[in-house]
Amino acid sequence: MTASTAQTGTAQTGASTLDDEELEALRDTVREVCADAGGTTSVRELDENGRGYDERLWRVLAQEVGLAGLGLPGPYGDGGLAELAVVCEELGRVLAPVPFLGSTVLAGQVLARCGPLSTTALKALAEGQVHALAVADADGAWRPENLAVTAQPAGDGWRLTGMSPFVLDGTAAAGFVVAAAGPDGVDVFTVAAGAPGVTARPTECLDLSRSQAMLLLDDAPAVRVTVGGTGATAVTEGLDLALVALSAEQLGGAQACLDMTVAYARERTQFGRAIGSFQAVKHRCADMLLQVETARSAVLRAVAVQDDPSALAEAAAVAQSWCCEAYAWVAEETVQLHGGIGFTWEHDAHLYFRRAVADAALLGGSAHHRERLARLLGW
Repeated sequence: MTASTAQTGTAQTGASTLDDEELEALRDTVREVCADAGGTTSVRELDENGRGYDERLWRVLAQEVGLAGLGLPGPYGDGGLAELAVVCEELGRVLAPVPFLGSTVLAGQVLARCGPLSTTALKALAEGQVHALAVADADGAWRPENLAVTAQPAGDGWRLTGMSPFVLDGTAAAGFVVAAAGPDGVDVFTVAAGAPGVTARPTECLDLSRSQAMLLLDDAPAVRVTVGGTGATAVTEGLDLALVALSAEQLGGAQACLDMTVAYARERTQFGRAIGSFQAVKHRCADMLLQVETARSAVLRAVAVQDDPSALAEAAAVAQSWCCEAYAWVAEETVQLHGGIGFTWEHDAHLYFRRAVADAALLGGSAHHRERLARLLGW
């Protein structure tokens, strides 16, 4: 197993340890578990449990399958970006309402680059305790020069004050991973959800399959897990992997939309013929396939350079700028090509459309990633 050493500490992030056959076995396992949970049925049941995620499904995936520590360093987990992408693709295929992206990927990959001070939080996260990452700007993007949370030393510890919007799985989190501006620059801190001065205010989301919160910090006690202003590097590198994982999730959702649309076009008849035999429908399905396969290429290209941080940054920007728009477009076509039934509450098409639109803005949107790509390439 190869590993890369983080610039911000001694912790090592995992690299892919499975061959193609083993990756397919992992894919089959996740798909089987999600099917046993009822697929998208679990999304429709979220309002009934009030937790914001499927606790039983997460327990199976996180603890029994061992996905909570996937991609984490040292004794906390194993695997790398290839494994994360496979799991996210399968979870995205059925809109699985679990905090894998928010906790294992977003919070976990940032903590993995914070050095030895993050070991306590990593251990808890790898055991399945949900952690949420709070680093977003007002538009959901990460901008280290524009943080709304500040840190001040207080005795032997630290205190955080400020606000962070769009905290994925923030309502269910046991702890938060927060980037804050301190005396030395940007550092990363961990904050317990039940600590004084910590409020996770639920926000109304278009996406019904997972929750978000606004994190409010009022002189909240925190533990610093990076030193000397090295937090910006940890967050940036962690988010590059997360962008690829999000792109894989979008790929899985887009593939599911394509599959359900093609199946419907084969079985739905009009004027005595399957609508899939009409040239206009064929062309639109072909365009959907082109979007999906181009998204797949972007994800595979990014996974292939996971051990090269500079190449990964560029590939992640490309993948996210393409995949977020591709998923949204394919999801919209799915609604349209299903006709009247595609607009109903009972059909799953609107669930995918909601996820696609929400994902497109989750980490800044395509315009933000294209601007970043231009800066990385020196344009």
